[in-house]
Amino acid sequence: MAEIRVKAYAKLNLTLDILRRRSDGYHDLRMVMQSISLHDIVYIRETGNGDIEVSNSVAYLPCDRSNLAYHAAEVFFDATGIENPGIRIEIDKVIPVCAGMAGGSSDAAAVLRGLRELYAPDISIACLCRIGEQVGSDVPYCVFGGTALAEGRGEILTRLPAIPDCWVVLCKPPFPVSTPELFSCVQTKRLICHPDTKGMIQSLEKKDLPGILHRIYNVFEEVLPDKYDEVYSIKSRLMDLGALSACMTGSGPTVFGIFTERKAAETAMEVLKKEYDQTYFASMIHA
Repeated sequence: MAEIRVKAYAKLNLTLDILRRRSDGYHDLRMVMQSISLHDIVYIRETGNGDIEVSNSVAYLPCDRSNLAYHAAEVFFDATGIENPGIRIEIDKVIPVCAGMAGGSSDAAAVLRGLRELYAPDISIACLCRIGEQVGSDVPYCVFGGTALAEGRGEILTRLPAIPDCWVVLCKPPFPVSTPELFSCVQTKRLICHPDTKGMIQSLEKKDLPGILHRIYNVFEEVLPDKYDEVYSIKSRLMDLGALSACMTGSGPTVFGIFTERKAAETAMEVLKKEYDQTYFASMIHA
């Protein structure tokens, strides 16, 4: 029976901008995205029984159609016309849940990439990204990976030059942030600050790491309700510990700090981990 093991990488938002509310109720976004080495492992094994089965290492996560990995498998077989031989998907979770790092979307993307390799290697990555659109807004980027500009709902992707090597410390406070709640707080006409996305892209093209770090920004921080103030405290701690830039990723609440020295990043991780269990060290992943 066929089987495959796929890494599902977490993502960071180097920039996140909200441009406007669309007529379909969604928002047009403009984001510079980055894959990092923190990852789940997704195992796909053929069973021969014609069913889709999902299990994961986090007991409270669903294993039915509401799981994006399950949905990704359904969509893949439907979109390609390939008969489902029966597969079992096992997810070893490492990426924190409800953290703003696209953990569920990355698992779904790993399922799509794994099924492509097993059953449809001639399908292009661009086609696989389009299939991913049917699963979730972050899934196309998670298929694409690396450093990229994401526009629209996140499905319009442009490859960008890779960020120069640096180190990341990630710290998730012990609470979730509701993405719908944050979007409801956003009135795009009243957003005062926006990231310099053009400048970020130019800095990436020049391999100008100081310029990149100077332009990291997430507009969700501007509308974050007071009850989530611990996000700002973690940002300050990361800067005090030597990060050259710190920011919330996605709709949070995870905060990341970027370091140019590995030892400084490892020390910061060790310090923060004494207060926050969900603290991680990672490097950048290039597509």
